[in-house]
Amino acid sequence: MTELSSLENEILAAIAAAGDEAALEAVRVAALGKKGSVSERMKSLGAMSAEERKVWGPALNGLKDKIGTAIAERRTVLKEASLDARLAEERVDVTLPVRPGPADRGRIHPISQVMDEIAEIFADMGFRIAEGPDVETDYYNFTALNFPVGHPAREMHDTFFFHPDEAGERKLLRTHTSPVQIHTMEAEKPPIRVVIPGRTYRCDSDQTHTPMFHQLEGLVIDEQSHIGHMKWVLMEFCRAFFEVDHVEMRFRPSFFPFTEPSLEVDIRCDRRGNEIRFGEGDDWLEILGCGMVHPNVLRNCGLDPDRYQGYAWGMGIDRIAMLKYGMPDLRAFFDADVRWINHYGFRPLDLPTLAGGLSG
Repeated sequence: MTELSSLENEILAAIAAAGDEAALEAVRVAALGKKGSVSERMKSLGAMSAEERKVWGPALNGLKDKIGTAIAERRTVLKEASLDARLAEERVDVTLPVRPGPADRGRIHPISQVMDEIAEIFADMGFRIAEGPDVETDYYNFTALNFPVGHPAREMHDTFFFHPDEAGERKLLRTHTSPVQIHTMEAEKPPIRVVIPGRTYRCDSDQTHTPMFHQLEGLVIDEQSHIGHMKWVLMEFCRAFFEVDHVEMRFRPSFFPFTEPSLEVDIRCDRRGNEIRFGEGDDWLEILGCGMVHPNVLRNCGLDPDRYQGYAWGMGIDRIAMLKYGMPDLRAFFDADVRWINHYGFRPLDLPTLAGGLSG
């Protein structure tokens, strides 16, 4: 029996020392497997006398039960320890912020945002959007707009010309969105009330000029429009776009081939270092050009200038975006720098509305 006690102590010690379930299973097999130390002794019961079996039988069965109970208890302890280790390794720190989804990470380019703001303002005044091709003919870009052949104003536009086609005609990248005015007047009968945002192209590049830029033009043609109507539309636009209650504007005589009279418009502002505030101050900033549509332009579109008249204006979308949102360099608009777009861009759901605010 001393031998059995020693075996019991040895096996129970091995069970207690098992560091994981694999080691515990090895102890179980070594003790209770087919060739285990306890199983071998159980096999020897058949060779014993009846008196010996009465002694060794209960002792071996008791040992077997003790070992089984000890293994089960140790297995429970090891399973709990394994689960705790796994939870510690695979835990999620719920105190960390959730990674933002695409709707939060994405940004709308300021030019797209400003175009939406413009559309919102002019739609409220009864205007619709008109569009046209980027590649134009000399006629639509210059001649129909009262630029005579050889006129120096043509040179001021620094035009991108294509090679002559088979007919000898040189197409060009439009230098302004004004050709869309001609297409619109040719295709529609007055009254006409449109705004024309779009890309334009000129050979120029510096801090405030790029070879491709965005321009906005407006056109109104009917039988009763006059300069007073135009001034009101432009004042209401500037007031809404720059989100100020009061705007003071100054209209100065100028020259554009497609308008007569022609005017340049300044807006009162306050310059503070690199900051410009509208609606206050004693300084002025040129912001757009405008005028009454020239009678020759109306005639070129098949409209009678003795019956119809109207007004038009144009401004740089990139320029007014820079003024409103404090962007110092126009070239950064086209650099595709994700840091710049993260700083100046707009969230996709910040849709401009006159009621909720244009700038989101």
